[in-house]
Amino acid sequence: ASAFEEIETIFGAFRLISFIFGGLALFAGAIGIMNIMLITVRERTKELGIRRAMGATPFTVMRQIMSETMFLTVLSGLAGVSLGVASLEGVNTLLTSMGGAGGSFRNPEISLHTVLIALGVMLIMGIIAGILPAIRAVAIRPVEAIRTE
Repeated sequence: ASAFEEIETIFGAFRLISFIFGGLALFAGAIGIMNIMLITVRERTKELGIRRAMGATPFTVMRQIMSETMFLTVLSGLAGVSLGVASLEGVNTLLTSMGGAGGSFRNPEISLHTVLIALGVMLIMGIIAGILPAIRAVAIRPVEAIRTE
């Protein structure tokens, strides 16, 4: 029972470290998407100002920026999940070609529950990442935006 508890402790620590690194990667991705959208808003200041001058409401401008942010988030998230599943398949193929491994290393997999939780957290992070760029886009004054180059 002592060896089993020791192995469980090691796997628990590994799970915790994996969770921490996954969270950091998710946070870094959200910051990256937020930066991309802030740059997009800055580059499109004139366009957004013209839209506002033509009658676009702050809500429609905010919806546009949030939609673009969510598109980037979903695209990135699906790419990440696909890469993760492909990596697990590669590990499984490698282990099988080496004669297989025993115990919990056999047939590594990711559960649908884990994927759905990851996608849900990713969507929440995407919404959070889109708030600042959307606020900046709404704050653009049409007259000043049209005047800028």
